[in-house]
Amino acid sequence: MPYSDMALDVAPETGISCNSATGDELYRVGLAYSTGVGVDVDMVAAHKWFNLAVLKGSEEAKEYRQQMAEVLSSEEIKQALKSARDWLNLMN
Repeated sequence: MPYSDMALDVAPETGISCNSATGDELYRVGLAYSTGVGVDVDMVAAHKWFNLAVLKGSEEAKEYRQQMAEVLSSEEIKQALKSARDWLNLMN
């Protein structure tokens, strides 16, 4: 997907809901955080959103999540996973 097709305002504050979000929407948020499109680059946040996208069925997000895991420390991965769990709990 070309970056130009991504919405610039994809931060979670836009109202993405766990119940209605698609894997593609969550994947786009991960892309935004990994590339700095509309938000500051944040690899921990990118891993979080790619992980959530995988849970919603995004096959593309699996590869990107793995790429994030290769550059993050184990502590950062733990932080990303906790953040994903917290978001799921908050949204439910």
